Amino acid sequence: MDMKIHDWKESIYSDGSEYFVSNPNPALGENVLIKLRVFKWAPVKAVVLRYIKNGGDMHIKMEEIEEKGIFKYYGCEIKVSQPEIHYHFLIGTDSETYYYTQLGLTDYSPAEEYDFRIIADYECPEWVKKSVFYHIFPDRFHNGNPENDVKDNEYFFDGHPTIKKKWNEKPCEYEEGFCLDFFGGDLEGIREKIPYLKELGVNALYINPIFRAATNHKYDCIDYFNVDPHFGGNEALVSLSEELHRNGMKIILDVSINHTGTAHKWFNKDGEFFPKTVGAYNNPDSEEREFYYFDNKNNYHAWFGVKTLPTLNYRSQKLRDIIYRAENSVVRKWLKPPYNIDGWRFDVGFCMARMDEYQMHQEVWREIRKSIKEVNPRAYIVGEHMTDSMEFLRGDMWDACMNYFGFGFPVRWFAGENSHFDQRVKAFGLKASRCTAERLANMFMQNLARLPYQMALVQYNMYDSHDISRLHNHSGISYETRRGVIIMQFTFPGAPAIYYGDEISINGTTQSVEGCRYPMVWDEELHDKNCLEFHKVLCQLKQREKALQSGGFKILYAKGYVISYARFTDTKAYIVVCSQEDKAVNVDIPAVYIGVTDSSKITEVFGRFRNTCVQNGILKVELQPYECLLYEVIF
Repeated sequence: MDMKIHDWKESIYSDGSEYFVSNPNPALGENVLIKLRVFKWAPVKAVVLRYIKNGGDMHIKMEEIEEKGIFKYYGCEIKVSQPEIHYHFLIGTDSETYYYTQLGLTDYSPAEEYDFRIIADYECPEWVKKSVFYHIFPDRFHNGNPENDVKDNEYFFDGHPTIKKKWNEKPCEYEEGFCLDFFGGDLEGIREKIPYLKELGVNALYINPIFRAATNHKYDCIDYFNVDPHFGGNEALVSLSEELHRNGMKIILDVSINHTGTAHKWFNKDGEFFPKTVGAYNNPDSEEREFYYFDNKNNYHAWFGVKTLPTLNYRSQKLRDIIYRAENSVVRKWLKPPYNIDGWRFDVGFCMARMDEYQMHQEVWREIRKSIKEVNPRAYIVGEHMTDSMEFLRGDMWDACMNYFGFGFPVRWFAGENSHFDQRVKAFGLKASRCTAERLANMFMQNLARLPYQMALVQYNMYDSHDISRLHNHSGISYETRRGVIIMQFTFPGAPAIYYGDEISINGTTQSVEGCRYPMVWDEELHDKNCLEFHKVLCQLKQREKALQSGGFKILYAKGYVISYARFTDTKAYIVVCSQEDKAVNVDIPAVYIGVTDSSKITEVFGRFRNTCVQNGILKVELQPYECLLYEVIF
């Protein structure tokens, strides 16, 4: 076996994991050992770590400290003397100097944007690394108590009546039901289905809003301090949280503190639920008036122009106290006994506390984080953002975003769906062509290369949600294509999240968000059993394997419509090879760059081990059209 035929520069690797940083989550003032590895036979003469300290660039010579397998490791100690340390490497030969950042290798001095980063005193929700989330839209999951169901014409909101639906009916489109069609799902129903969730293999729930509100989605909150009685009230949340925790499962709740509903008692536009003597809209002198943006004609600012969702004004210190600063504030109350939720997902977090000249969002998010972490340092903070979230992912605001930008939208585009961003700008005559593997790799890396690795490992990775059509409901998406998307979801850095019903391929439409909110199917005869069993295997794998929880990440191949990447420790790896080619292809994956040799033990997780072998560190793979393979490798 001649390993020296391979480009040694491709073997250069480091990251922020425990395999290359002695303590990935160090305290301020702590010394950490940082390592970089390269092929043993690489013509490297010197390795230098370059970092920024108090604004100036500092250089430390790294020493060769050990050999493992086909690699030699260089290391040096650095003191984490400031809240964030960022660094990159210089690798010298007899004739050239190379620079290595999270984005890769250059032969010129790189921009610091892609430096490796370590956040001091980062309160990491470590449990997320081992988690598989299950995302539930409560009204559509399971009806555990028909006695609390919304009835026909029980109340009116914005001039429209409530509608009670049968479980096997389709949801109303907005123009028909105005988000007032209810199926009866509740928290008791979720609790009853914990055995199903455990058998599936999930160990964390993300639940869409449950606080009192008029609509089925409940982003138009009426009362932040009480669970909607149609979901079972506060007692139902206590019972659900206790039962989940007894079963080793976590729970995070969704809330919008960017806006309330017009029926909220603070606003109370039409008096549907409270007398008009209460609330800001009809009472200009009310103390809640400062919670919103009103002009002198009683016009108010609403989120994205949706008149039923008036925007909250965080210039109000009293509002800040009620929402997050006071001991009995909204975000603190539900983290404490007897509710004990494990984190928050914040709706439209990207635009909260921002109003033209008053850009308060960074200050407010830092305050919110402080309040949450004071109650529970391991609470998980997820913000909604559909585009670049990097502003919020520096360790002092969010722990994670809804990873549409870094994962969900890129893999959907690669799978054959029109680019989400293309859809949003098509009115301007702009179009995007098909997504190649190279494009997918670039989209992955432009996001990962700017993230502290501590945080990359806890991102919330989804490809479906309550806000976008289900991928499998698109007519042009085959099961094989979708299968590849799911494998990537469970192997990508971060926590995979199954949107309820995806595991059994429930029906839906793609024309509106109502089409992705069909009621869960509980008749096992109607389940996609192959898809269900497939998810079970991946759930177990994610919760069992360190490589998929905290291991490294490296793209090995991206040509045409085939991408391959690896997650790995120093003893084991998982290699994904995913094709969107419409014909059978043979590809050579340079697995040697993560340590694979001809003597490595290789199996395909799902038994699709056809004509696969390793020759001189090259994994030779035969792929059928649209096929995805997942290899387990023991070095």
